Amino acid sequence: MSLPFRKRTLLLNNLFAVTAALLMSLSLLAGSFEMLILGRIIMGVDAGISLSALPMYLSEISPKEIRGSLGQVTAIFICIGVFTGQVLGLPEIFGQEPRWPYLFGAIIVPSLIQVVILPFLPESPRYLLLEKHNTSKAEKAFQTFLGKDDVSHEVEEVLAESRVQRNTKLVSILQLLRTRAVRWQVITVIVTMGCYQLCGLNAIWYYTNNIFSEAGINHETIPYVTLSTGAVETVAAVFSGLVIERLGRRPLLIGGFGLMVVFFAVLTVSLTLQETVHWLPYLSIFCILAIIASFCIGPGGIPFVLTGEFFQQSQRPAAFMIAGTVNWLSNFAVGLLFPFIQAGLQTYCFLVFAAICLAGATYLFFVLPETKNKTFHEISQAFAKRNKVSLEMQEMNHYPGERKSSAEQESNFTSSVNNGETKKGIV
Repeated sequence: MSLPFRKRTLLLNNLFAVTAALLMSLSLLAGSFEMLILGRIIMGVDAGISLSALPMYLSEISPKEIRGSLGQVTAIFICIGVFTGQVLGLPEIFGQEPRWPYLFGAIIVPSLIQVVILPFLPESPRYLLLEKHNTSKAEKAFQTFLGKDDVSHEVEEVLAESRVQRNTKLVSILQLLRTRAVRWQVITVIVTMGCYQLCGLNAIWYYTNNIFSEAGINHETIPYVTLSTGAVETVAAVFSGLVIERLGRRPLLIGGFGLMVVFFAVLTVSLTLQETVHWLPYLSIFCILAIIASFCIGPGGIPFVLTGEFFQQSQRPAAFMIAGTVNWLSNFAVGLLFPFIQAGLQTYCFLVFAAICLAGATYLFFVLPETKNKTFHEISQAFAKRNKVSLEMQEMNHYPGERKSSAEQESNFTSSVNNGETKKGIV
């Protein structure tokens, strides 16, 4: 991430959103399709930055007891955004060609809300404490987020974790990829983010109108029926946020992919035979809603939560850049290849996505540890055996080209903290 400040990155990212909104909304008036294309590209940049910076910020400001629930906020508001877009796209609102510029211009509204509110929120307390070594500001940030005056326990917990990690210098992507102590964490993030996009949800959106039409729904009514998909997404995401700290990340993620396999299989049978049985199109509609719900219960948000939980403070920005790259490359691959898959396999095309979901669920079943209510250090320890490194090596967190002795690193950290604004009696 080009900017080390989580909050500042989110704040400045609104420039991309506002610029994209203006380009797209004014493209019709200017008679320039190039403005529309450029606006879409810039909007993609904004989305890419948001889906890296926001989950990272949320993971760092969250107490471990609610880290999963707060992490799911990203997925919940993505679903709310989709549903809002569906509502605004209705013919009575902005769903007619002359009104499309207003729909694009509406993007400015959430950006302005964020620009107004975000400056009043503190920077990530973990960032302030571990990277800036500013205990005073970190305490104030904890007090704001937790709503209590005595945050000495939270500060000491983070400082204890940092003394174990030995190293708070930011790690590059190449260094992270070469670090044996986080090898399986990186592989797991790549698998979950790849499956997040390759599981077939975008293909479902591609097919939705056709399936609704096959069910006999009038063409003019389809936009209103499509609202059900956005509503199901939102309800499922909220449900996941409410139960993730009780059930855990592992059962929701594996169960979500598993349910998608089942409903993809049923959808394939339904689409193949729907011309012979009059009620099968309605089964297809049910399968679409069930697949969307299964995705939002687990795969829709938990990969972002896990990316924030798997890595130490110094590794997190590089980890989110890797996750974001895999995410958007996989999204691009689905958009590019699905028309060919659909043309070649017809109604059997969803079996491809069922196989991907099955492979992802199988991998996670054997590799993914449960991370709920665990500190970042405890999660790191859970991967130590699989990474074939001793706990001591895992804790020292050495990176290629940075072979400082543990005593020297401890001395450097202690010196930097003592030179900062340290509250007496905390350290």
